Amino acid sequence: MDIVLTEKIDSHSLPNLSPEKIDLIIPLTADDRTRSRQRLELDNKHIVFLQLPRGTVLQNGDVLRSTTGQHLAQITAKPEPVLTVTTPDPFKLLQAAYHLGNRHVPLEITPTYLRLAFDPVLAHLLAHLGVAAQQEMLPFQPEAGAYGDHPNSHGSAHHAHG
Repeated sequence: MDIVLTEKIDSHSLPNLSPEKIDLIIPLTADDRTRSRQRLELDNKHIVFLQLPRGTVLQNGDVLRSTTGQHLAQITAKPEPVLTVTTPDPFKLLQAAYHLGNRHVPLEITPTYLRLAFDPVLAHLLAHLGVAAQQEMLPFQPEAGAYGDHPNSHGSAHHAHG
């Protein structure tokens, strides 16, 4: 049976939604969560089609509704190869964020670490900057960026290089 998911449920409605009503869990990588139209085969052999509005970026915990209203699916961040960047020196962490940002690298940013999709060239750059870059297999939840709309985004200021 094919399931077509077309609607992201407003996060304000989620507290009123009982977890028992969610009948599908869909693990997606960070890159997959940026694709608004795709065909997925789940572990339970269900075929699911995402047909969301263009530009939709899904986040861990988002809930989608099927066209029939019979199915609710929760998105989870699927573990994927990442580099986790740490250093005891907060200034060096800021420098690493600056250099990665200059390269438009999607980043998960926290006060104690940066996380990015695994890339051996960037691992070399980070070593050159004097920070630790540990290769791991973890969920990756990058910032949505200047135009993003999720809890980790910080406004909608225009991004320009000047």
